[in-house]
Amino acid sequence: MDGLRLVAAVMVAAYHFLGTPTPHFWGRTELRDFAPLAHEISRYGWLGVEFFFAISGFVICMSCWGRTPVQFTVSRIARLFPAYWCAVLLVVALVLVSRIGHWPAATRIDPRTVLGNLTMAPGPLGLELVDGVSWTLWVEARFYLLMAVLLVSGLSYRRMVTFCGAWLLAGVIALELHSPPLDEFVLPRYTGLFVAGIVLHLMHRFGQSLLLWLLLGFAWSYELTVLELRVADHATVPPGESRPSWTVCATVLTLCLGLLALAGVGGPLTRLRWHWLVTAGGLTYPFYLLHQSIGIPFTKGLNRAVPRLGPLPAMAVSAVCVLGLSLLIHTTVERRLGRLLRHRLTLDIRLQDPAARPRPVRTP
Repeated sequence: MDGLRLVAAVMVAAYHFLGTPTPHFWGRTELRDFAPLAHEISRYGWLGVEFFFAISGFVICMSCWGRTPVQFTVSRIARLFPAYWCAVLLVVALVLVSRIGHWPAATRIDPRTVLGNLTMAPGPLGLELVDGVSWTLWVEARFYLLMAVLLVSGLSYRRMVTFCGAWLLAGVIALELHSPPLDEFVLPRYTGLFVAGIVLHLMHRFGQSLLLWLLLGFAWSYELTVLELRVADHATVPPGESRPSWTVCATVLTLCLGLLALAGVGGPLTRLRWHWLVTAGGLTYPFYLLHQSIGIPFTKGLNRAVPRLGPLPAMAVSAVCVLGLSLLIHTTVERRLGRLLRHRLTLDIRLQDPAARPRPVRTP
């Protein structure tokens, strides 16, 4: 799973660096002029986000099994917020430095925008995203809410199968009603991805069955159908470039699901025990948060400062620097602050919950 998360992060980073359809993204030279093959492949890298959601369905179902809603909430807060806060503050620092140096900055910030972004829900608050990829975290947060509601009654095989079927049905209803409030809770564009990940984890935990394979087939058929909505979001292309192909997108997404199945349901990938994959998996989250908001401005600045270097070498240097920064955040912020935050939250909950307090021992 750590290796698959790395694959998804590389796909998204490739899209932002090489596959973006914005004209003259790296100056006067078009991406398709200096890297035509890389651009043609990377323009489908946004499907890495979909891959992330399917992996999340598997991993979150696995991590919340046997936990209480409070334990699950604490684990998610401690896991996601430290690195996210660090990424937001780094982007804010970058914008402030650019103002001092009178350099162009893509992001405009003010105290209200910064405070709203620290909640991880700037979009619903009507604010500009400081970290461009953070919109996916709001999607994840609503998935976590659904899982936390399930944890109130406890997870079981039957309840999870019923939930997956009900969620797919709710997604169909939401698409038919065209109701924005319902869309916010049901997430109809991504329902099939999360359900597919959950079903694959059920196969991993309880074994394969016809019911689970049918549910997986329904989830994937649903997702490939609504994929056209996501393809339409990326349909704006510069002159001379073709619109993304639904067939290619569906093929890539199906291959991603196949990799997830091979890694989670007794396939050959389950035998991989390479230590470096665990380390790479730890770097995935901070790298994902930083590659666009920090990596791309750094690459453009390097391009302007050393024009002879060229866009591709500048991208390589930027990627190495972002990986180094991600390692620093992982070892200092995620591990230490995450562990401290988890400990303090757990302790506070125990102190406030009378049932969790140790009872005094009465001596005769």
